[in-house]
Amino acid sequence: MARIEPFERHSREYDKWFDRNREIYLAELNVIKNLIPTGRFGVEIGIGTGRFAVPLKIKVGIDPSRKMTEISREKGVQVCRAVAENLPFKDKSFDFALMITTICFVDDLPMSLREVYRVLKPQGFIIVGFVDRESELGIRYQLKREKSKFYKSATFYSTEEVMDLLSRYGFKISMIKQTVFLQSSEINHVERGYGRGSFVVIRADKAFSEGEWQ
Repeated sequence: MARIEPFERHSREYDKWFDRNREIYLAELNVIKNLIPTGRFGVEIGIGTGRFAVPLKIKVGIDPSRKMTEISREKGVQVCRAVAENLPFKDKSFDFALMITTICFVDDLPMSLREVYRVLKPQGFIIVGFVDRESELGIRYQLKREKSKFYKSATFYSTEEVMDLLSRYGFKISMIKQTVFLQSSEINHVERGYGRGSFVVIRADKAFSEGEWQ
């Protein structure tokens, strides 16, 4: 069952996090924006309150939380209540899919990646943004997870684990970038690769024809 209870109870508080932590939010948004070519039709998986979809001009999304989808709809996004493991879209519907801090809350990440693969067009790609488990922020979240409304039930992943899963389920890594350098005066600095920044973004292209990797 999708881990939505804290998001149902604290949806407005979740949305306000982006205002309280604006520098981190803008750093994450900036690195993602540079990986999406203009004019592409995308979907956000785990759209939450639309904090990324709206500025990135993504018009379609899914989220299992009723409260979160209500907030996204208020912002003009077409949102379906659904889980990542069972996307309500036809095969080959989108140019790209976005998953931002979503992978740590899905129940079955492999099935979710299979579904994303299915709804992407042949030249499509996925963008996955997450807090690296081995980063400073990732370690901090894990140490305080029992006191956190949102991360108590989260599953944290290292960058290597995410790369391995993407490759295993039909994607070819084309770009990795990192940002949110907590010990730097330029927290929104962007670098290629991973291992220093706390927030990692991976772009991976749909690599094979259907059935080749299954």
